[in-house]
Parts: sequence; C-alpha cells; structure tokens
Amino acid sequence: MSECTHDCSTCTADCDSRQMTKEDFLEKLNDLSSVKKVIGVVSGKGGVGKSLVTSLLAVTFRRRGFQTAILDADVTGPSIPKAFGVKEKAKGMENYILPVMTKTGIQMMSVNLLLENETDPVVWRGPVIAGTVKQFWTDVVWKDVDYMFVDMPPGTGDVPLTVFQSLPLDGIVIVTSPQELVSMIVAKAVNMAKLMDIPILGVVENMSYVTCPDCGRKISVFGESKIEAVASEFGVDVLTKLPIDPVLANNCDNGLIELFEGDYMEAAADAIEKAVQ
Repeated sequence: MSECTHDCSTCTADCDSRQMTKEDFLEKLNDLSSVKKVIGVVSGKGGVGKSLVTSLLAVTFRRRGFQTAILDADVTGPSIPKAFGVKEKAKGMENYILPVMTKTGIQMMSVNLLLENETDPVVWRGPVIAGTVKQFWTDVVWKDVDYMFVDMPPGTGDVPLTVFQSLPLDGIVIVTSPQELVSMIVAKAVNMAKLMDIPILGVVENMSYVTCPDCGRKISVFGESKIEAVASEFGVDVLTKLPIDPVLANNCDNGLIELFEGDYMEAAADAIEKAVQ
C-alpha cells in the first residue's frame, strides 16, 4: 500500500478521505438564495420540446401560487427567454448575479440574458459551459423559490452530467416524441438517471397528436403513440401528452407563453407536486 502524501491529486493511497459521496459533489447556493425543489427536464435527443415543457411547467406552478424559477442549462441553444419575451439583461451585484423576472414573476437565468446580442453564438468548450451552469446555481440570487425547473441540453454529455452531480435534483422529467426511436430516447435518459441515482418523475410526450379544427378528431401525425408501452418497459409514468397546438406555438414565438390558456400540464403538475412532496 502506498504511503499517503496528503495530496489527493498525486496520491495513490485508498484512504477514507478519497471515498466521496454524492453529496460531496453538490455545489452550494449562496447565502442570499433559497430553493426548495429542483426539477430537471431532459431528453436523449434534441428537438423534442424540452424548453417548451420547462416553460409550461414553470407557468403552471406559478399559476398555482408557487414561486418558480427557470435555470436555462442549454448554454449553446438557449430559447427560454424568447418564449417569455424577456429581453432585459441580467444585472450583477458585487459578488452575485440577479435573475431576470418574467411578467408573472418567474425568476430566470439564461446565457442569452448575459450576451450583448441574443443571436451571438456561444463557442465555448465543454468545461467552460459546465462551469457556467454551476455559476447559474451558485452565483445567482434565487429568492424564496419553491420550484426550480432546469432546462437541460440533449444527450448525456458534460452539461447533463454537471447538473446531475452539482445540483440537488429532486427528480427529472423526460421529454420525448412519438417517432419510432422513442424507446432509445427514453432509454438513454432513464439509464443515465439510474446511473446517477436521480428519481424519474415521469415522461411527457410532445407533438403527440393534432386536433382537427373542424371535427375535433385527434390525428397522430407521427404515427400511433407507443409511449405507454415504452414507459411500462422502463417502469416510469406517462405524465401527459402534448398536442401540436398552433396557438401555443404562436405564443412561444411571440414571447407570450405566460398567456397560454391550455391545461395540458395540469396532470403532470399534480403528479410532480405529489412525488416531490
């Protein structure tokens, strides 16, 4: 057995001090912040609507009287500010950053709130992006937040790993779509969550159907949904199915998602609220 050098970066001894727990990786909030519940919104691939689901969850919980917040961890493809019509830039204090408030009082932090122009590309390497996400948690003043929703980039790379390790997630919501590769998408997210010991709150299927404006019939544009079978295979619940809704899409494009009147996320919010309590 090697003798301990008291420098873990070079030491090969297997002593007690090297046995790190999950809590050892968590980043601490600053003294001015308070966040009770943290929910991650994830997917095994891009383009399935994570930002839409994140936004709708934040709006739904805000309507229920909770203080809500969105941490936009999709640093290279941020879209949360546009959905809420937020153009104001985040302001800094001496040692902290203040989140931007939406029209209904949802606290928000996104890299687009720090860039000079929202169309400026973020050409950063993985460690820098991961460090930015950590700073959104540690350096932003999150005031009395009941539910924080974290919009994560797709896949299982640096940023999802950073969020899973560094933030005290109470659970994740997996977003998918009805295409044939749904099983693979869900499998990637489920397996990563299990590997990191993160509770899975359920699955949301986006673009599930479109409702005919004339007869009201639900049309499965991408084929019949298989989400129930897939969810059962992995032992997770289906929280809700979101349709392709032109009104909702228009609200997002025009920064008016807080004005959307649909109740698509109510059942999902009920399940999440019950699970994390």
